[in-house]
Amino acid sequence: MFGRIGRFTATHARAVLVVTVLVMLGAGALGFTAFGKLETDGGFEDPAAESSQAQELINAQFGGENDVVFLMTANEGTVDDPAVRTAADALTERLLADGTVVDLTSYFTTDAPPMRSADGKHAIAVAKLTDDGDVEDLRDAYDTTSGPLAVSIGGPDAVGTDIGDQVGSDLALAESIAVPIILVLLVVVFGSVIAALLPLAIGAIAVLGTFALLSILGSMTDVSVFAINLTTALGLGLAIDYALLMVSRFREELAAGRDTPDAIVRTVETAGRTIMFSALTVAVALSALLMFPLYFLRSFAYAGVGVVIIAMLSAILVLPALLAVLGPKVNSLRLPWVKKTPSSVSAMWAKIARVAMRRPVLAGAPVVILLVIAAIPLLRVEFGTPDDRVLTTASETRVVGDVLRANFPTDDSKAVQLVTREPASGAQVSDYAMTLSRVPGVESVTTSAGTFADGRAVGGVDPSMAADSGVQRLTLLTDHDAHSAAGQDLVGEVRAVPTGGMDVLVGGAAARLVDSKSAIGDRLPLAAGLIAISTFLLLFLFTGSVLQPLRALLFNVLGLSATLGAMVMIFQEGWLSSWLGFTPLPLDTSMLVLLFCIVFGLSMDYEVFVMSRIKEMHSLGHSSTDAVTHGLSRTGRLITMAAVLLAVSLLAFGTSGVSFIQMFGIGSGLAILIDATLIRGVLVPVGMRVLGRAAWWAPRWLRRVHGRVGLSEGPSEPPTEHARVLAKV
Repeated sequence: MFGRIGRFTATHARAVLVVTVLVMLGAGALGFTAFGKLETDGGFEDPAAESSQAQELINAQFGGENDVVFLMTANEGTVDDPAVRTAADALTERLLADGTVVDLTSYFTTDAPPMRSADGKHAIAVAKLTDDGDVEDLRDAYDTTSGPLAVSIGGPDAVGTDIGDQVGSDLALAESIAVPIILVLLVVVFGSVIAALLPLAIGAIAVLGTFALLSILGSMTDVSVFAINLTTALGLGLAIDYALLMVSRFREELAAGRDTPDAIVRTVETAGRTIMFSALTVAVALSALLMFPLYFLRSFAYAGVGVVIIAMLSAILVLPALLAVLGPKVNSLRLPWVKKTPSSVSAMWAKIARVAMRRPVLAGAPVVILLVIAAIPLLRVEFGTPDDRVLTTASETRVVGDVLRANFPTDDSKAVQLVTREPASGAQVSDYAMTLSRVPGVESVTTSAGTFADGRAVGGVDPSMAADSGVQRLTLLTDHDAHSAAGQDLVGEVRAVPTGGMDVLVGGAAARLVDSKSAIGDRLPLAAGLIAISTFLLLFLFTGSVLQPLRALLFNVLGLSATLGAMVMIFQEGWLSSWLGFTPLPLDTSMLVLLFCIVFGLSMDYEVFVMSRIKEMHSLGHSSTDAVTHGLSRTGRLITMAAVLLAVSLLAFGTSGVSFIQMFGIGSGLAILIDATLIRGVLVPVGMRVLGRAAWWAPRWLRRVHGRVGLSEGPSEPPTEHARVLAKV
């Protein structure tokens, strides 16, 4: 099949390129509409969870939560000064006349103490927005820092708006950093400007194609805007990796004396085959994200699987066509100090493999100890859900949120919201609320039947807590932070309280976190099992061994644990917070799952590259030592450079203004560098040496299966070149 693909692209190169240009023009036009179709908020909850159902019922029966918060600050004096009140009254009149703002409640119309800060410097107003309401329009109309009253806008809708805007600016900044660095590195690797531009072209095709796919999917289902970041980083990085492998092989074939058509066929037969199976490995790992009910995670599956497949197709269809047109001109614009004939064998990596296998304990023990130490902080991980604090302190929404947390006694994020599915009587609500108020950690319970604390009534009724339909709402106040263990334990205790015959749903920030963790935890074993089984099968097909896949899984878990431990130190405990400009917070559960799937997939991608070469040499009758030496000497330089290029693409998102996007970029980039150096360079040869001849063991019936359906990249390099490398080390 791959030979036929190579011959077709070599023979019809210009037709393939014309079709590609036309498709990319359409994809580009469609892809740039993706931003307007993707969701900028939510996606972190299970829609079937109790907390989600509670929020839906509250929205339907009580009009939902407020969309925006207007923070009003007295530039001089307090908010009760006459000049400040006059300005506030004028603002209120304008807001009431604004057709996009409804259900406005303000301190200046209610004099409610919870809407005024203790020092009198700040007051708030809350409101909902109509379908035509837009946070940016409100800011243009009402934001001010002059006069007696300064006004800033925050709240849930503002968080979504600011995050969406930040994603767009992050994308431009990351590309402006990554692309020039990648281009310079590619020029250094290839020694030719023309050869260096080809991987970038394939990367652009992969990214634009996936943008178009996300635009289509965004019209059909909920897709998170954060999928754009994964598309850009992974698309650019993987496409460059695949193109690096293809272009390197093509140049080797030309240097070996083949003409252009034969070199293309040979390249697609060998490197193209490896690329396809490596891409499938990554795609399977990312497809595991589809098993989770959170559309935030499913969005990354859409983007990840899409960009991997498009990058793979571009590398084995479009790139050969480009190479067919260029032919030997692929080496044009050469750097004068780079030798003309590229070598596919690295004496340095052959020596590293020899040293690691000669003293496996001395080489492997320090690496294992280092990775285990890095993984230890994972035992201290805390989980949370994103809020305005994922933004930088310069964000207007973040500024409003910080003022609210520091100066206002009522923190909605700490409240537990309860709602009855059916109409309930005042007596039922009163008895239930009285029982709830006795639960340790509960400060008060506000209902339509009164406010309760410590098992007794302490306040009057609140008619707004009963809907016209008779459905009742209860607000439970606590001092426990929603992200804390105490806050999450309280949710379980509240849910365990007898409801007196009422069907009650428990929601709120802490309940959403509990339900999100439960939804992920319930499905994580299934997702991990899918990744492990698919990885095992693929590596068995490449190696014919049942121990090699187990060794690979063990090393991947070790590298992944070290990476996640580093994320706890950096983003939860704040080791680099001052340098990177984020606020240390409990880690988002969804992002850890995303890192797990991405890192596992990319690690197995490099495992396939290495093991396919090692297996080929072993199949020719060489010892495990020589096979490993050959495999690393042939792939070590290529994998290291591919890892560096992909890491640059990912690490560029460390400049993001959204902290969990920073964690995605830095975590993925760090994991790739660990895998390509410490694991592939040291632990793989050490593991092969420890296993010895058993490394290739499989039951007889499985050996027969492998004989029929086994995979490999293709014939090895002529023995003479390999022998020269071994002789040097």
